Amino acid sequence: MQEFQVSSKIIKSVFFRPEDGQLYIRFRNGEERQFTGVPRKAALAMVKAPSPGQHYIEHIRTQFERVA
Repeated sequence: MQEFQVSSKIIKSVFFRPEDGQLYIRFRNGEERQFTGVPRKAALAMVKAPSPGQHYIEHIRTQFERVA
């Protein structure tokens, strides 16, 4: 599992498992979400975005299957 550094007002930490595309997002409010089938480039795009939280809302949350 790989941890990505992220600078975000709403996201505390991001973990990614490249072998199966599992993306784990821990929010500053304590919530955690897990998505499956996420390509590495999509995870990187989120953490490198000017606003990772907004990128998550517009791209990750709407395009990938949430499993937790």
